[in-house]
Amino acid sequence: MSPLLEAKGLTKHYGATIALESVDLQVHEGITGLLGHNGAGKSTAIKLFLGLLMPTSGSAEVMGKKACESVDVRARLGYMPEHDCLPSNPTASEFLTHMAQVSGLPPASARTRAADVLRHVGLSEERYRALGSFSTGMKQRVKLAQALVHDPTIVLLDEATAGLDPGGREEMLDLIRRTGKEFGISILLSSHLMGDIERTCDRIIVLDGGHISEAGSVSRFTRETQNIIIEVDNNLDELVKIMTREGMKATVEGPLVIVELEHEEQYDTIRDAVVEADATLRRLAPRRHGLADIFRGAQS
Repeated sequence: MSPLLEAKGLTKHYGATIALESVDLQVHEGITGLLGHNGAGKSTAIKLFLGLLMPTSGSAEVMGKKACESVDVRARLGYMPEHDCLPSNPTASEFLTHMAQVSGLPPASARTRAADVLRHVGLSEERYRALGSFSTGMKQRVKLAQALVHDPTIVLLDEATAGLDPGGREEMLDLIRRTGKEFGISILLSSHLMGDIERTCDRIIVLDGGHISEAGSVSRFTRETQNIIIEVDNNLDELVKIMTREGMKATVEGPLVIVELEHEEQYDTIRDAVVEADATLRRLAPRRHGLADIFRGAQS
């Protein structure tokens, strides 16, 4: 299947500053995370795909065409910028209707579509309030709504959880995931927060210093290891002492005991150690890699 987005030797310099250098990447249907520290080149890559910037060399193609050269391609893209860029005076309904009309929908269809999308993002009751009175979380939802209102093929979301508290962040990530599932719209989610990508995306592209350092399915980077996590409510130190006495490699990480499992018979040893330590077992599970391990591996 042809990629929705494809970069070939994509390079962007700002004078002496290198934002991207000879980047090759493909984004297919589904939800893809673009992960990297601030300054890694994520926003530059998005703007190159949108046709808002011209590359120094190489190409950024959307469904086989360059957005800067094709109005039809631009109409199939949605964009949620990172920064607050909403007007203050219009109501949410007026703004969404206007954005739908700008994208080519006739007035009646634009009003209907605006109402549907505001309902989807949870702002149906607030649709007649001025945008200037909205909270940060509500503004983020409006920005997502305007990216969706013209029913694009793919939306590019730049730091969609910026400025949100933990509860608002979780709600936004759930909303992004539901958008991909219910609307069938593909998503490129740019974020410096590994948890956002791990929580939401099917695939990941990691940018580091303007280069691709990793790419693949999220599950590839969050696979199970041979380490076991043990969580107990009490007597943790005694448990570690017993397991060490039995020849097991056990270390404490905060409230958890991490055991390097060498063979399956050691599960019996763990069980006996928990009983001997008179510890109340809360959790026993394989440890999984997290996306943070990508960066720890790069730094080691």
